[in-house]
Amino acid sequence: MNRINKLFAEKKKGVLSVYFTAGYPTLDSTMENLIELSNAGVDFIEVGVPFSDPLADGPVIQHSCQKALENGMSVRKMFEQLKDLRQHTQVPVILMGYINPILQFGFENYCKKSKEVGVDGFIIPDLPLGEYLSDFKPIAEKYELECFNLITPATSDERIRFIDSVSNGFIYMVSSTSTTGPQSSFASQEAYFDRIQAMNLKNPTMVGFGISNKATCDSACSHSSGAIVGSAYIKAIEETSNIKQAVDLLLTQLGRK
Repeated sequence: MNRINKLFAEKKKGVLSVYFTAGYPTLDSTMENLIELSNAGVDFIEVGVPFSDPLADGPVIQHSCQKALENGMSVRKMFEQLKDLRQHTQVPVILMGYINPILQFGFENYCKKSKEVGVDGFIIPDLPLGEYLSDFKPIAEKYELECFNLITPATSDERIRFIDSVSNGFIYMVSSTSTTGPQSSFASQEAYFDRIQAMNLKNPTMVGFGISNKATCDSACSHSSGAIVGSAYIKAIEETSNIKQAVDLLLTQLGRK
């Protein structure tokens, strides 16, 4: 059983995942982010692989990606920084990145390095599911890695059932059809959340995009296994210029402190 499956087997509700961009705010801050988030009790962590055209991300994460690239971050550098990951934490870690830099690095090499450093899987939002299943999944499975799939309010029930059937770990419920970024509430998403809950999927679900305060975090957790937070943490780093303080600020904003 991998770390992700173990987590959801042990914790059914209230799971908190936090995203940060590798190489942001400074080139060498990747492990500091991981350690501080892990020490603060975050259940699993998404490490963003910076890319020049992150289509699914809003301006806050776009800015962090651009800054990370300016700092000198690359896929190769990221793996170099993660080499001692499992000496510091056993919290599940997944990589969130776009297919272009992954292909430039080589997908099998990406999987091999992920396995070596102790990464548990990945999200590739611009990789079509059919292409992943036919061309990439056999390679990922060779290295015991999972690809976690996304659904949105526009995804049909039939498609969701299919995604559930080919998934192992969790399903990422994108809260809306827009890009990442804070929302004050999820009132308009209640019908979507209720629809997914009623489907009784075999995989746990996690809600992401727009979670920035206690109201949105609580709503996500009440309708799924938990919440994934990204832009709010990047903004907290910008506001504090200190990673430990940023983690404390985020958890306070989410009502977790």
